[in-house]
Amino acid sequence: MSGYRSGFACFVGRPNAGKSTLTNALVGEKIAITSSRPQTTRHAIRGIVNRPDAQLILIDTPGLHKPRTLLGSRLNDVVRETWAEVDVIGFCVPADAPVGRGDEFIVNELRSVANRTPVIGIVTKTDKAGPEQITARLTQLAGLMPFAEVVPCSAVSGFQVDLLADLLVARLPEGPQLYPDGELTDEPEETLVAELIREAALEGVRDELPHSIAVVIEEMVPQEGRHPKQAPILNIHANIFVERSSQKGIVIGKGGERLRQVGTDSRRQIEALLGTRVFLDLHVKIAKDWQRDPRQLRKLGF
Repeated sequence: MSGYRSGFACFVGRPNAGKSTLTNALVGEKIAITSSRPQTTRHAIRGIVNRPDAQLILIDTPGLHKPRTLLGSRLNDVVRETWAEVDVIGFCVPADAPVGRGDEFIVNELRSVANRTPVIGIVTKTDKAGPEQITARLTQLAGLMPFAEVVPCSAVSGFQVDLLADLLVARLPEGPQLYPDGELTDEPEETLVAELIREAALEGVRDELPHSIAVVIEEMVPQEGRHPKQAPILNIHANIFVERSSQKGIVIGKGGERLRQVGTDSRRQIEALLGTRVFLDLHVKIAKDWQRDPRQLRKLGF
């Protein structure tokens, strides 16, 4: 198809800059989990934007940060590996927070790739800021480095999301579709299900917990013995790993109340994702200091 473009883009920025919400808004479906907690994203998740003129594959990366653990270092490696493979990079700063040292840290890293990969500066979360704040953020952003474009947008209100898509697509090479029509992500279902459980477990927990939670799907199998006329049910058995027994108590909650809520919230999202009824069996286990242990990191998929 003449003039058709296809290729890869990624969003980078400090933790909680709105990268995952923006990815979901562009794809039009929830494929990346979002949370007010920093470092929610742990995998480079691919979302696919299908348009008549282009196929844009978005890679949602973890927030680049100064690592304090082996997990943190591995997440940073994921980001840098992604930068090396994409056709265009979107650098995100939130409209409602000043540009700071974390942003400068990332820009210093970005300069090494900007000579071969165009970088678009994006001011996110404009729905949370007034005009003066947005103007100040655009000025700060433009002062960090020479960007190919600078654009403000809001994934929540939809403000200029289509314009951002156009700017990203314009920098893709001409080429054929890379994924079949209708596909929204190439992530395995087990990964997406584990992420939805982790998202539910992150809600409402105290600040010390987010980085300590990992989820592993042990089994996803159709429930046996159901009558052919009965709707199928998928049995999902998952383990939620934390690092200490005190954290296990927080996740389970008084009388198991929190864990039941995690199950209810995540099951609703999983059923919407998979289009089938789900029986969800959750267990909380301790993997002591797993963020710092290479063997346990491998076991938990990092």
